Amino acid sequence: MRIVLVIFISLLFTACKKDSPKPPSAAGLVFPLQNSLCTTGVNITPTSSRVEFMWQTANNTNTYELRVTNLLTDITQTVNTQSTSTELTIEKGAPYSWVVITRNTEVQETASSATWQFFNAGSQITYAPFPAQIITPLSGASVVRDINGEIVLEWSGADVDDDIVGYEIFLDTVSPPQVLVASPASSVSSIKINTSANTVYYWKVITKDIEGNNSDSGIYSFRAL
Repeated sequence: MRIVLVIFISLLFTACKKDSPKPPSAAGLVFPLQNSLCTTGVNITPTSSRVEFMWQTANNTNTYELRVTNLLTDITQTVNTQSTSTELTIEKGAPYSWVVITRNTEVQETASSATWQFFNAGSQITYAPFPAQIITPLSGASVVRDINGEIVLEWSGADVDDDIVGYEIFLDTVSPPQVLVASPASSVSSIKINTSANTVYYWKVITKDIEGNNSDSGIYSFRAL
């Protein structure tokens, strides 16, 4: 009888126990498309337009935080919403990145979507490439050199005109880096470079297109071990 009572109490406790709150999942981005030229904006002024951002519903999410960054000025605009779309007025003829952060009021954890880039259409006939996205080493990373004392620098380039002709890779022990270490063609997205142990390096990627336009990835640092 006592065993039956214990089992009954355990089942009752389990039935009444609330499920632990779950952290939000990441939102899937929908529009503006990755590495695209956005031409759907509504004209607000000669230099600005209102663009609608859209993403997919994320599980276990109460609110979404949209972050849109002008890649020329590094200024970020932020909008909080419970919807899966919102409009934002941004500058014409400028490259942007955007990301959506998902939140659940019952937990501290957040989730981040992928980061997409787009160019907000302006009066240009040609567009500069997007700043190269650094893949590895990321800023602040510590990287183990291979047996030859080399490490891999890897990046990703994109251009709405699809006319990238090449890159310039700068690497130095001072910031900003002044030493041009490679000038790979557009088909190349990684190189090996010789480094010294226990040394901090700074690097950046300049992306060039056939029209003479270029963009700067910004400076990243890492320590070679």
